[in-house]
Amino acid sequence: MKLKVLVSTIVSIMIWPASITAQSELIPMIEIPAGNFYMGTLGGDENYDEAPMHKVHISKPFKMGLTEVTNAQYELFCPEHKSLRGKNGFSSEDDEAVVFVTYQDAVAFCDWLTRKEGKTYRLPTEAEWEYACKAGRYWNFYMDDKLPAAWQKNQVITATLKPLSLRVAQTPPNDWGLYDMCGNVEEWCLDWYGPYIDKEQTDPVGYSDGIARVTRGGSHNTPVKYLRSANRMAMLPEDKHAMTGFRVVQAEYPQTAPLSQPKDEYVVSQIKWDWASQYITEPVFTAPLVYVHEPDAHSGTPFFKHNHQPALTWCDNGDLLAVWFSTNEEKGREMVVLSSRLRAGSSEWEKPRMFYQIADRNLTGTALLNDHQGTLYHINGVEAAGHWQNLMMTLRTSTDNGQTWSKPRIIAPEHTRRHQVIAGTSITKKGWFVQACDAGPGGRDGAAVHISKDKGKTWTDPWDGASLPDFKEGGTGTTIAGIHAGVVQLKDGRLMALGRNNSIRDKEGHLRMPMSVSDDMGKTWHYSASEFPPIDGGQRLVLMRLNEGPILLISFTEHPYRTPKEERGMMFTDKSGKSFKGYGMYAALSYDEGKTWPVKRLLTDGTYRFLNGGAWTQFFEMDEGHAEPRGYLAGTQTPDNMIHLITSRFYYKFNLAWLKGNESIISPQSLSD
Repeated sequence: MKLKVLVSTIVSIMIWPASITAQSELIPMIEIPAGNFYMGTLGGDENYDEAPMHKVHISKPFKMGLTEVTNAQYELFCPEHKSLRGKNGFSSEDDEAVVFVTYQDAVAFCDWLTRKEGKTYRLPTEAEWEYACKAGRYWNFYMDDKLPAAWQKNQVITATLKPLSLRVAQTPPNDWGLYDMCGNVEEWCLDWYGPYIDKEQTDPVGYSDGIARVTRGGSHNTPVKYLRSANRMAMLPEDKHAMTGFRVVQAEYPQTAPLSQPKDEYVVSQIKWDWASQYITEPVFTAPLVYVHEPDAHSGTPFFKHNHQPALTWCDNGDLLAVWFSTNEEKGREMVVLSSRLRAGSSEWEKPRMFYQIADRNLTGTALLNDHQGTLYHINGVEAAGHWQNLMMTLRTSTDNGQTWSKPRIIAPEHTRRHQVIAGTSITKKGWFVQACDAGPGGRDGAAVHISKDKGKTWTDPWDGASLPDFKEGGTGTTIAGIHAGVVQLKDGRLMALGRNNSIRDKEGHLRMPMSVSDDMGKTWHYSASEFPPIDGGQRLVLMRLNEGPILLISFTEHPYRTPKEERGMMFTDKSGKSFKGYGMYAALSYDEGKTWPVKRLLTDGTYRFLNGGAWTQFFEMDEGHAEPRGYLAGTQTPDNMIHLITSRFYYKFNLAWLKGNESIISPQSLSD
């Protein structure tokens, strides 16, 4: 009874910030007893990182904030935070949980409070947080195996976060008197994120290093399953958004030694490849080769049912590096980015490995780039929650052929549109990086570019905030026509892009793939109909300039479901000069900066195959007149002038001599329209 009265009094105090400051302690706390518990779950599928379940001893009692830190409390330390109140519609009032705080902000508040009160305040360790949340129980949530229906009012799942109150202590506390441990806002923890170990531990503090810090508890606008007491999440320490705040612990720091991240035995050759010795002048086209394999069961690499949206680059040691996302659904938070490597001289892609992970964050959009000066660049989108609408952008680099990577650096911090990264980063004549991104989550939102003039250190979006254009022939706007766009620089310095959807009718009234050209480095774009058929769902093109000079487009002759039957296919020329209609993936070359495309070739060697293209492609037949019908494409050209292409599951290799040649075995007599 006394505890209930105390809690009621404390909560009343917290609602009135003026009264809080009169207290001897700024943050109302409650003591959490020492004890033992089993941390984690049995794991499985999306929850693989919650296993193994292991026994943890909390050797000393500690005090923990009854609620998350509020705006009023935090702004006694950082008054300038008031400018963020109400951002995106969240946390305007004194008694709402503070949000838009980084890990460093939360730690700085704890340090300030320590100096102010002469006691050690800090963030909870991940183990302390789960122990305090469970309060001696092993249900999914501290009150039951299911979150009560009345508590689910804030778990509205939308592409854009729905503004709602983040007022603390609006639902009953757990058995130890702690409020908001399941929901309201996520809470920063002290630990670096890393895998659990199968070992009994005392006062664990996590890892000595990492790329992301643990967050716990789930938040508003989040599926209920992420509010479970054992669910693990993480964020880059510099990230901040409307879903995450923190609560404090008053206790000395545990003296336990941190864990070392598991040693990676993976070794990449650092011998520079002799590209000059690899030049081949005769035509080359290799049969499609699977690059997306399932990992070995014992590898610990998560692998989900949907593997899609690849990126590809070459390494100075002669290897090829492919990456893609693996997830159960494209808007899922279980998403990870995996990689596979084709070693120089090998004919088999390796089993996938973890390439990029920020636990329970959607990571839609990946790009890779070799700058021809010894550095690889990896650019990736990161959502605060699920979906791919409101992403920030991060960048990593490697100077050892992808053996190791720098910590992620946030290059576009706002979780907003125009940040869905598209594979195909390019370098201008001045050495500027050009990164294309989808401008919105919809199929007709167009695409944007981000420009870096200092090799990835700083980036700008040329967009001036003008409204989206009405894409039409002869029109001008501030966005590339078409999502998933490929962008190249023309010889006169302008940018040219081709994309999916936002189709434009040509003079004959046929819908065509839109072409966008910018003469001010992406601030404005001029639209026209290209000569190519439009593409749609499950398809993404490649646009790149070859080492030899011409511009290369790789795309599809039609969409297998959405294109009317009478409009499917394109005309190609066989080795004898006769025309035939072909279907599926093709390549086209332009020698006059995109004005005309005299060379077009269906990407098949003519051999019959029945293949599974994975992702949205699934099963298809490949033969003299049919190539892969769908897929998200990514391409690169190595210094030996070989062109490398990946679809959603397959890898192709060919060269300019093959594209231009007429040695094809295709026979038009075997085809019918």
